[in-house]
Amino acid sequence: MPFHFDNKPSLVAYVTCGDPDLATTRQVVLAAIDAGASVIELGVPFSDPLADGPVIQRASERALKHNTSLEQVLKLAAEIREQSQSVGLIVFSYLNPILRMGLEKFCRVARHAGMDGVLLTDLPVEESKEYLCEARKNDLATIFLAAPTSTDQRLKQIAQVSKGFIYAISRTGVTGARQQMPEDASGLVKRIRRFTKLPVAVGFGISTPEQFKSVGKFAEGAVVGSAIVQLIEQNQGREAAAVAEFVRSLVARSS
Repeated sequence: MPFHFDNKPSLVAYVTCGDPDLATTRQVVLAAIDAGASVIELGVPFSDPLADGPVIQRASERALKHNTSLEQVLKLAAEIREQSQSVGLIVFSYLNPILRMGLEKFCRVARHAGMDGVLLTDLPVEESKEYLCEARKNDLATIFLAAPTSTDQRLKQIAQVSKGFIYAISRTGVTGARQQMPEDASGLVKRIRRFTKLPVAVGFGISTPEQFKSVGKFAEGAVVGSAIVQLIEQNQGREAAAVAEFVRSLVARSS
């Protein structure tokens, strides 16, 4: 699997595709890769992003205003893959756009575009049988979310069907930058490790070099989303440069 968690933590960077437009998303992603991001999550904008806080909600709204689609996100992925062979590329989406395209077609096209994995935020592991089957046929890593509220039984189930890495949600609630890292993040990672040897990436709320570095003490990866999306929102015309600078500040502190 092409997820290289060489530094600890390695940066998993999230962007909402099409915010403010697809050409800018492409520049931002390539700049983030150059600056040291190990994995890129390409967020498919969705009209009802239940797990997302206001920053990513606004980004989704902006992207949907000019009709950014799943097809366009996959085309963008292929362009990014042409430029960078080593980065891990993930489609990050709610289930609805995938179902509209059709699971079989989506997995085939995603693989053809050079995607490495898929994270469907609202697909429970108990209902994932058909998706797992199509993803495996196309050699796509199936990445699931594990939450502090997940029972051991559920963590075991998630571990059994996950490939690539496991995404540990550091706290309940919606996405968004926070001042403090929750204390139960390391406890959750310890629990996950009882059931798998896969790398674990911690997300939801990481926004400073200090927080990023602290995650490296107990997990292989740290997911940064809202902080990057907010930078894009606040730096019109110099989005890629602002994101590159931020990514360098995170990665420099962790190495």
